Amino acid sequence: MPGLQAEMLAWIDRQQGRMLEIVRTWAGISSWSLDPVGLVTMHRAVSEAFGTLGPVERVSGGTRTAIGDDGREITTPLGDAIRVRGGVGPADSPSVLLGIHLDTVYPPGPEPPRVELAADGLVLRGPGVTDAKGGLAVMLVALEAFTRFGPADRLRWEAIINADEELGSPGSAALLAEAATRHDVGLLFEPALDEMGTLAGARKGSGNFTVVIRGRAAHAGRHFSEGCNAVAAAARLATACDMLNESGRGITVNVAALHGGEGLNVVPDLAVLRLNIRVATAADADWVQRQLTDLVAVAARADGISATLHGSFHCLPKPLDGPAQALLQRIVACGRTLGLALEARPTGGVCDGNKLAAAGLPTIDALGVRGGGIHSPAEYLLVESLAERAKLTALVLADLAERGLPAGISRDGRGCP
Repeated sequence: MPGLQAEMLAWIDRQQGRMLEIVRTWAGISSWSLDPVGLVTMHRAVSEAFGTLGPVERVSGGTRTAIGDDGREITTPLGDAIRVRGGVGPADSPSVLLGIHLDTVYPPGPEPPRVELAADGLVLRGPGVTDAKGGLAVMLVALEAFTRFGPADRLRWEAIINADEELGSPGSAALLAEAATRHDVGLLFEPALDEMGTLAGARKGSGNFTVVIRGRAAHAGRHFSEGCNAVAAAARLATACDMLNESGRGITVNVAALHGGEGLNVVPDLAVLRLNIRVATAADADWVQRQLTDLVAVAARADGISATLHGSFHCLPKPLDGPAQALLQRIVACGRTLGLALEARPTGGVCDGNKLAAAGLPTIDALGVRGGGIHSPAEYLLVESLAERAKLTALVLADLAERGLPAGISRDGRGCP
């Protein structure tokens, strides 16, 4: 291993304790996707940390429009994104887009988030430690190491940290897609798929859909026959949607929520049905959306019932195509240098890597920390993976700078401005 690379990796090893404290601090900040106060606090902390790498740009997060339980549209402002650019390579040098999010799925509570380090120091538990504040720390220290030890003069990079990924990135999707057009490869720091450090190969696509069903209210005792029960209509529709899981196409339709009705003596005139759908191919996305449209139309033909479908596929499937496979092989080879036997497997989960791939950027994700229990009270991080994954990332950046892009990845006129 060249001397500078060895120095770089040794330096990262010395940052292990610092990385742990960074994650503990950031996980102690509540940063739910819809908590403006927490997001501002987290934005300030992350901007300060990444500001050592270069000027930090604040990019407006925009808004999200969703359907409330009353059947009406709700527009909500979203947290701002962070962008940092670095590298001083010539225009024809490889360019890399790195990304991860600072928001979590945990709403704020009356007390600050509880973050605990196990007595043996091997495991850190707390909301967001793995998804994805650990990934944030990995990306930060890897970029610090690469900037210090290089060759930073042969690579251009851009880091984007958004604040709405756990909502499907409704506000930052355009920012990510636009950035993807300027780079050659993408690296995403979502957590590894398991404790072994498995990377994500192909990812399914995901769509969120809401159906608003309206009926006619009536007294459940005196005038029951005059009412049209929206909840009953929604239940029939939910059952029909669930049957799409028997299509044999490998899609999953999750009937996630059904809200409607209030008083037990009132025939409900409103119901809101929420679905999440996962598909492996774009053709499956088209097929299931047609099926869903037809089922909603059938529901709306019932006497006194109307039904309106909202939503779309916010993440298209992410295949492990030729260019992505070439990038994966380069990353696996870098892992071998560190004594890591990295593998990749497909997953039904989605992330911003889906969006980058849809924009034509070869992207590998799940480069973040090892751990588990994400999106649950049991979320945990394996502490040793902090320096481990930072070393892997720094080595990948150095390898791209020294050897250029993997065979099979064409620049196609890309490059940082």
